[in-house]
Parts: sequence; structure tokens; C-alpha cells
Amino acid sequence: MTRFGASILDADGFRLSAEEIALFRDVNPFGFILFARNIDTPDQVRALCDDFRAAVGRNAPITIDQEGGRVQRLRRPHWRDWMPPLDFVHLAKDNAQEAMYLRYRLIAQELHALGIDSNCAPMVDVAADCTHAFLRNRCYGTDPDSVASLGRAVAQGLLDGGVLPVLKHIPGHGRATQDSHFDLPHVDDDLHDLKARDFAPFKALNDLPMGMTAHLVYSAVDDAPATISPRMMSLIREDIGFDGLIMTDDISMKALKGNLGDLSRAAIAAGCDVVLHCNGTLAERAEVAQAAGEMGDAAQRRAEAALAARKPPQPLDIASCEAQLEALLNGQVYG
Repeated sequence: MTRFGASILDADGFRLSAEEIALFRDVNPFGFILFARNIDTPDQVRALCDDFRAAVGRNAPITIDQEGGRVQRLRRPHWRDWMPPLDFVHLAKDNAQEAMYLRYRLIAQELHALGIDSNCAPMVDVAADCTHAFLRNRCYGTDPDSVASLGRAVAQGLLDGGVLPVLKHIPGHGRATQDSHFDLPHVDDDLHDLKARDFAPFKALNDLPMGMTAHLVYSAVDDAPATISPRMMSLIREDIGFDGLIMTDDISMKALKGNLGDLSRAAIAAGCDVVLHCNGTLAERAEVAQAAGEMGDAAQRRAEAALAARKPPQPLDIASCEAQLEALLNGQVYG
């Protein structure tokens, strides 16, 4: 049995360099992630996906951030541009659940056609008055039950299109008043309130195959950021009940302090299955992959279960899907 490396890595450009191929062959990362710098034309993206998989000699999962709004790597002229999720939900009103399903079914169709078979969505962080602007319009709403229902629609749209959803940011980023790309947010609210509101959508969606951590301190549980907190990871596994594959948010984000190797080892020791590393040098990717090592038994089981959830896409009449969406949104479909 092949043991996956406990890492998800990226690439510098439109195709892999010889050095990147050698690294990926050596460390065998579980999967890969794409960014705007990796995107040019459909044929180029398909070729890059083939490069990734050839480097590790298997059908490794390839993920991307294609939420819509500010966070989407595929854009015009080759792909659809989408309005931010919160604006989309407000526009759809009572039709939001069906509209979100159709939106992400179309997104899945675009991704799968390129060889991309995972998307870092749904994002079920519950918005609040204090939610930082970097996150606010990426949310689906302020009511945890509604957010959970919309998250389920997003996940199902992706799965029906042959794309694995990644639930984020476990266990909830909505109360953060700082951008974790640059600072470490602290949430000091009562644990009972967090469970009732912020954690609730993640518990409702705890059957999804993959999830991503939040780089936040929840002081009611631990003084360490959730990604490297054994107490918080235990809460995610036992109280929230999430038994899917858990990847870190980007381990190089400024919310986390320390060298990448130490942070990667701390995340794995805390209970994360996979370390996600983005936007670094080749040497930094190697450092993360070597520090994360190979998956242990539990992580390997979750990884194999996630891959087993990756099904061929169901048939889709694109024109009919777009017409349905247009009717639900009174013609204001895209960004």
C-alpha cells in the first residue's frame, strides 16, 4: 500500500520545473493546489494537472479556491466570474439553496473538465457584525442553520460534478476581527456560545470527506491556534464529530509564528492529517513535506475514504442549468 506524504503542495508557474518534479517524486504529497499564477488557458491547466499526477505516479487530488467573488482562481475569458457568495445568497432570497447548488454544480463542471477534482468550499463560517472584511462577503449568512443548509447544497453540487468539497474553516472563522493571512485572531467568546453558533454548521456537515482548519485562537479552549492545538483538534474530532481528512489552512500564513518545519510537525502532532503549504520557495516546500512526513494509519484511512468519495460527474445539461439559475436570480447570475 502506498503511504501518502502528509502534505499538499503548489507550483511556481504554468508547468512544473524539473526540480519540482524531482521533489514531488521524492516526497509523494497527498495532493496539490493551484493558484492564479498557475492558470492561463484550459489546455495549459489540463497539462499542468497531468504533470502533477505524472510526478507522483497516481491520480492525486488537485484542489483550488473557487468560491466566487474575490476568491476565485479561474476567471474570464475562459471561465465564469461569480459574484461574492453573500451577495449571491441575498439576491437568491428564498431560492438560495437551489441557486447555490446550481452555482457550484457549474463550478464543478468547469473544474472537472480541467482535471481539478477538489474545491476549497463550502465555507460555512457564520458571519457576524464583527467579521473582518476579508471574510465577510465570502460567508453565506448570519444564521447557523441557514449557513449549514447552504453549505450542504454547495457540497452536493460539487460532489455531483465529480469534485471533492473541502469544508472550511473548521471550527469557525466568523468572529475573527483580523485577517489571518497577516495576524493571529483571538476569539474570547464563551464556549457554549461558540458551540451553538460558530461550530454548529461544521457539526451539521461533519460527514464531508475533507476539511480545513482555521488559524485562530479560541481562548475558551486553548491559547494555541486551532491548527496546532491538540485540545482544539480533539474538540473538532469528538464534539463536532468531523472524521474526514483535515488539512491545515496554509501553514505559511502570518497568523502562525515559527519556522515552517516546526509548525508542520506541530500541526501533525495536534491531529491534522495533512499540511497545506502555499506560496513559498522550492526549499520551503521541501522543508514542509519532510517535516510532515508520511501519513499515519488514521490519516491514511481518512485520505483513502476521501478519495473513495471522488465519483465520476453526473450528466449535466449546462444550458438548462444556466437557465434555471437565471430564472432563480431574475437574470443576475454572474459577477
